Amino acid sequence: MNYLVLAYVLGVVCLFEAAFMLVPLITALIYKEGSIAVVYLLSTLICTTIGAVLVIISGKNRKIRAKEGMIAVALSWIVMSLLGALPFFISGEIPKYVDAFFETVSGFTTTGSTILTNVSKLSYANRMWRSFTHWVGGMGVIVFILSLLPSAGGSFMNLMAAESPGPDVSKIVPKVRDTAKTLYRIYIGMTLIQLVLLLLAGMNAFDAITLTMGTAGTGGFAVRSDGFDSYTLLQTGIIAVFMLLFGINFNFYVLLLRGKRKQAFRMEEVVSYIGIILAATTVIVISVQSLFPDLFLAIHHVFFTVSSIITTTGYATVDFNLWTPIAQIILVLLMICGACAGSTGGGFKVSRINIILKGVKKEFSTLVHPRSVKKVRMDGKPIAHEIVRSVNVFLAIYISIFVFSLILIALDGKDLVTNFTSVAATLNNIGPGLGEVGPMGSFADFSPFAKLVFCFDMLAGRLELLPILLLFLPSMWFRRNRRIVSQ
Repeated sequence: MNYLVLAYVLGVVCLFEAAFMLVPLITALIYKEGSIAVVYLLSTLICTTIGAVLVIISGKNRKIRAKEGMIAVALSWIVMSLLGALPFFISGEIPKYVDAFFETVSGFTTTGSTILTNVSKLSYANRMWRSFTHWVGGMGVIVFILSLLPSAGGSFMNLMAAESPGPDVSKIVPKVRDTAKTLYRIYIGMTLIQLVLLLLAGMNAFDAITLTMGTAGTGGFAVRSDGFDSYTLLQTGIIAVFMLLFGINFNFYVLLLRGKRKQAFRMEEVVSYIGIILAATTVIVISVQSLFPDLFLAIHHVFFTVSSIITTTGYATVDFNLWTPIAQIILVLLMICGACAGSTGGGFKVSRINIILKGVKKEFSTLVHPRSVKKVRMDGKPIAHEIVRSVNVFLAIYISIFVFSLILIALDGKDLVTNFTSVAATLNNIGPGLGEVGPMGSFADFSPFAKLVFCFDMLAGRLELLPILLLFLPSMWFRRNRRIVSQ
């Protein structure tokens, strides 16, 4: 393990986080929150100092192998969350550091789960910081850094692969830095379009900015204690559509920009994703229509909820804790399903589900026709055996973490629905669950130990499990002495 390379990556991340904190610092100055501005100034200085020291001691070795890429990304997200919690804690608005850490992890991983019971009591700066962490974490901090660093060479692909969601990551353009730039141009462009539409729809600037950042990152932190009750149908409709759009694989948008519309609209993952949303919306509307004054409102709120849950955003316009059992079951399945690979959404990913189903179909075909040779295909192209195997390994690890977390959370003595959906909500980076952690509830009543388990789940879910788990593998940190025995 090259520890100096790790120091360099962590140092750069700390410096960028210091720059990120200028956004809430400016917000505090705008809203004349003098004491909060001092808090962010202090937090910025701490991040800058730590980052500068790490970069200075790292030397000039910038080559990052796959192993170091995994470890560097995992440590970066942990350090970023530890430092990002400082403003909440130092300001006293979240007096317990574990709670502040939980809130920050939830922000950067775009989960949206919260320990807060009254969001409106937070200062404007802290509310801005919560939402800004969503936007930063949505596309990925490392991806953002790669788009700006002039020295980002080919070895930096190992960082991008470790951070990007989905079963396979490839370069959209020949250079990894250009790939990162392309992704962020699309991300920023879509963010600005949504922001303008919300402003035109009459939403005030602060809410429009913060909710747009939460939508873009598919995060879901509300900025008002009443949730979405104060917003119009047009405003929530715009958010619902953009949640869906940010859950689509960004390769789809790249193909559109290159004029390859037929190829874009034939992407199996995107077709499946839209199909799941339409089917789920239809079934739930039929199931819960009697709970709404008319069919239009039923369709509106159900579509918003389905779009929010499958993209793992977590915004809520209604309390779906009160919906029928069949509607709640579908929502839980959508929590696990998640959005597309290569999007800002979380969850298991539609592409992995497609690959698993195609693999099952292939096995049945082999049983019927033992001599036939078939390959799993996606978009008309055969999928490498390594990818199919990695999906199966991911599923096994996913189930293991889910079960183990569920057992640990059960020590708090809460009911099964609350326990199960709280793990599903955090591991899949969704936000709200059912029961006590429903859209009108919070994670405040869980023990500090349970909150740390949830933090682990949120980080594992955002980083596709392996980078976080590799931190606990001794062979990643220590070189074993190998004895060569001559014969």
